[in-house]
Amino acid sequence: MRRSRLALLAGALGLALPTLAAALPPATSLRPEMRPTPGAPTLPQLVTLSTQATPLAVPRSIRPQLRGTPTLARSTPDTTAAATPAAASDTDFSQWMQGFQSRARAAGIAQATLDRAFSGVSVQSRVLDRDRNQAEFSRALWDYLDSAVSDTRVANGRSALDRHRDTLARIERRYGVEAEVVVAIWGLESAYGAMRGDTDIIAAMATLAYDGRRRDFFEDQLIAALRILQAGDVAPRQMTGSWAGAMGHTQFMPTSYLDHAVDFDGDGRRNIWSDDPVDALASTANYLRHFGWTTGQPWGMEVRLPEGFDYSLTGEGVKRPASFWNGQGVRLPDGGRIPDHGQASILLPAGHRGVALVIFDNFHVIERYNPADAYVIAVGHLSDRITGGAPFRGSWPREDRALTRAEREELQQRLTTAGFHRFNVDGIIGPQTIYSVRRFQASIGWVPDGYASLRVLERLR
Repeated sequence: MRRSRLALLAGALGLALPTLAAALPPATSLRPEMRPTPGAPTLPQLVTLSTQATPLAVPRSIRPQLRGTPTLARSTPDTTAAATPAAASDTDFSQWMQGFQSRARAAGIAQATLDRAFSGVSVQSRVLDRDRNQAEFSRALWDYLDSAVSDTRVANGRSALDRHRDTLARIERRYGVEAEVVVAIWGLESAYGAMRGDTDIIAAMATLAYDGRRRDFFEDQLIAALRILQAGDVAPRQMTGSWAGAMGHTQFMPTSYLDHAVDFDGDGRRNIWSDDPVDALASTANYLRHFGWTTGQPWGMEVRLPEGFDYSLTGEGVKRPASFWNGQGVRLPDGGRIPDHGQASILLPAGHRGVALVIFDNFHVIERYNPADAYVIAVGHLSDRITGGAPFRGSWPREDRALTRAEREELQQRLTTAGFHRFNVDGIIGPQTIYSVRRFQASIGWVPDGYASLRVLERLR
């Protein structure tokens, strides 16, 4: 982004340019994994992430994230036509469009809506480039948290909470989701509204549906976007967001919008695109409530594990009451006992040398917004910091680096060859691979924490 554009935005927000730069998401998205969309089909083999993210890395997929990485909002959406070399591409797109419009009419979309939506729309070369050419980048969890929960982001979150305190209080009373959690999601999704995305959603979804590699998914999103237009919530060229379809202050996909967006300010529109974030914030709270948010329950808490702790008890699959963990000698950083907030698990996102967490059911509710552990931890920790909580007291193994996809696949293959892994070789470090790593670690006398590190891979080599 050009410095002049940053300067304009800084002036509009009343921030110094360095402060704004620190507040905005880095080039690698703060959304480490795709947005879960209810009813979305399974993506094909090109997907490098799943609902089980590596505990070390915050990967950026080689395929498109469902939400993509937003750019700074502009008053005029980007509808640049593709600079395609052959007119045949335009012909092919027109033929696809005819077929799609027939399917859309069968789904209840009026021709008048289609005419308004697709006026001037053509294949978007920028969207295709982003879709096809994402390099894989892996960020260690601690590097990600340094940005996601930076001092500037915390300070801006406190300011946003104070600025919208009355509205957020009403949202909290209506939906039972704490204001700081909603603000934390807002902060990670769009830097508190500063980065909402400027891509024309209709044009982008049409491009990705026409491209065909995930046609069914993006046609579903395009139909949903057309339903939004038909309902009158937004005008076609005002429906903007990320290149991959996420929209507004808290980056809803069109299908999630239809299911969970609300008109909280009572103006007759569910306007998540407005400079006023009220509908977007309420919609986020409604989303979390729908998936089972428990008022007053923490997402998680930092803990200390005792000497001799049984690491086979760690992981989201092992749930026990607080009394069990207290009986095992697990304690809060100040030595206090874990309070009873229902069933809980012990999570070691960076192995036994990193921060240890006890997580509750609300952790899994945030996972429904974005299933990467790193994202959930960032939302939870940012919400704690916004309300005065302390930074994590534990340390991170900062000398480690994240494994690349090729290295994750090699790790799984070598575990399989050595007889420790009976599952897929897919580059996804989920519970099955963690279990396999744990078995290997135990066999060589290491702490069996399941941490898929470069050290483990080198030992397997």
